[in-house]
Amino acid sequence: MQKKGFTLIELLVVIAILAILSVVVILTLNPAQMLRQARDSQRVSDMATLKSAVSLYLADITNPAANGLGASSTCYASNAVAAMTSGCGGRMTASTVVTSTAANAASTTGGGWIPINFGAISSGSPVGSLPIDPVNNATYFYSYAVNSTTLQFEIDADMESTRYAASGTSDVESTDGGSSSSVYETGSNLGL
Repeated sequence: MQKKGFTLIELLVVIAILAILSVVVILTLNPAQMLRQARDSQRVSDMATLKSAVSLYLADITNPAANGLGASSTCYASNAVAAMTSGCGGRMTASTVVTSTAANAASTTGGGWIPINFGAISSGSPVGSLPIDPVNNATYFYSYAVNSTTLQFEIDADMESTRYAASGTSDVESTDGGSSSSVYETGSNLGL
């Protein structure tokens, strides 16, 4: 009686084929690029949340400029250690840069990286904490500027994936209508 089964060579051939297919799948998917896309998706979502929160504040508060909207000609950034130049690294026309410390960056009571007390809104703060960029370093951070006279604002983020960055398949940087084609801009005045 002859035993049925696989020979060692047959098993090695199947293992080699599976290894080759695994390498092809990993190279095709590019996990690093997928992580960058996930962070960019989070940035787009955070920008929409912040735009809604600031717009609600402007609509609800009687005198928003007097109640802490931020100073005109000032750029507020989510990263305290970022090597900032005037205008949050050239993102905005503001001449002064204010950064928050890591301890209070997400505060919604006026001490966070956006100097607005969202708790003053009659229905309460629309956000539990201010979103912080997923990387939050000298290159990838959120920035905010306001014209407290006209009550217009701009919030920016830099995209890192080839999909969401300028000329990508889902380009949000150069198609947002803002003054810069290298950052994603949202708000009521994209020229701040």
